[in-house]
Amino acid sequence: MPNMNMIAAYLRSRLNNEEGATAVEYGLLVTFIAIVIIVGVSAFGTHLSDVFTNLSKKF
Repeated sequence: MPNMNMIAAYLRSRLNNEEGATAVEYGLLVTFIAIVIIVGVSAFGTHLSDVFTNLSKKF
């Protein structure tokens, strides 16, 4: 049974390892920011284009 104890200890150490969690969190943060930017540009893009077109006609 020493092999089973070694396997159990190895699995416990792998499950408690949080080394890669930071990379996943940064990935989720970047994804969220990208989604917010895409939604913002989609929502206000046409309106901003109209504003800049009107400004260019005045000058």
